[in-house]
Amino acid sequence: VDTQAPDLQRVLDTEARLIMKHGLQRARRSVSTLANTEVDKISPNRQENPPNVRVVESLVTARDWSLMFPLRNNIYTYRSFLQAVGKFPGFCETENICKLSLAVIFAHFTQETGAHDGSLGYPEWRQGLYYLEEAGCESTDCGYSSNCAQKTWLTETWPCEKSSAGRYNSYHGRGAKQISYNYNYGLFSTYMYGDASTLLKSPDLVAKTWLSLASAIWFFLMPQPPKPSMLEVLDGTWIPNGNDATANLNTGFGVTTNIINGGVECGKGSELPQSQNRQLYFRRFYSELKIEDRKWLQNLGCSDMKEFPSNGGGAQAIYWEQDWARRYHCKLVSYATPFSALVPGDYKRCVEAKFKISIK
Repeated sequence: VDTQAPDLQRVLDTEARLIMKHGLQRARRSVSTLANTEVDKISPNRQENPPNVRVVESLVTARDWSLMFPLRNNIYTYRSFLQAVGKFPGFCETENICKLSLAVIFAHFTQETGAHDGSLGYPEWRQGLYYLEEAGCESTDCGYSSNCAQKTWLTETWPCEKSSAGRYNSYHGRGAKQISYNYNYGLFSTYMYGDASTLLKSPDLVAKTWLSLASAIWFFLMPQPPKPSMLEVLDGTWIPNGNDATANLNTGFGVTTNIINGGVECGKGSELPQSQNRQLYFRRFYSELKIEDRKWLQNLGCSDMKEFPSNGGGAQAIYWEQDWARRYHCKLVSYATPFSALVPGDYKRCVEAKFKISIK
């Protein structure tokens, strides 16, 4: 029985042991981040760019970027794209997985931010990154702050900030992923700044800096149990089990659509226009990036897919919760809590919060 509060080293050792025991090293590494001071140094053709940025530069040049996204908002610069890539060293580590990752992420943010206007003189697959903010929400929050006054663990963990006018900040969709709601801004901010409050106080940063593209890469890399991350689908880390098979969840592009917007677009019996768009865009980027493995052109749709099951292959335990059997300990669970096992230091914060102690 633990009767004495642990010191910092003991807590760090316990965290490391649990991460190792449950095989979370790979997931944690995939969402690890580069210091912003180093991200700020990244620029096209810079010899000292991080290895994964150099991989991307070899596949997508500034000219390619302009060809693929000729109607993009001015914020979505090629340099911003490279900085967003560089923020996440676990993204695009090798050429093959990078090509596939880019085809998937380009297809999805073309659907999310594309002009979808046949009169513009460009095919729709080249109309991505047209929008920076959710249409109609720039001056009103479109209801995204409706939960801010509620007392829940989501608002306690990521409290909505107010403007100088006394109104809650607007957490509407911004950037290539159209990130929305206070809890997503807060969690994204933790990865970008090590501080949830930065983007809760200044959500406009997602629409004014390279964060506009980093948000899409972050979402691509993040597991959301029982959903795997999109990267885990592509690199084979996610292995569908029998429960996934029953839900018609098979490896392929269609699963990534289910991850990003399954509740709206998947399981409807026939492919909805949004899903059809994503498939079309994916095939075009697949071709542009010269991907040779044809297997990824199978299982493109999601019309027959159900929700990810709670006992499926993606149901990882990646959150910390109080261990009721052991004093001064937290344990891993698969349901969401304020403490993520993918964020270094959150184990310590869990122990401190649950047992009301300060660990030095």
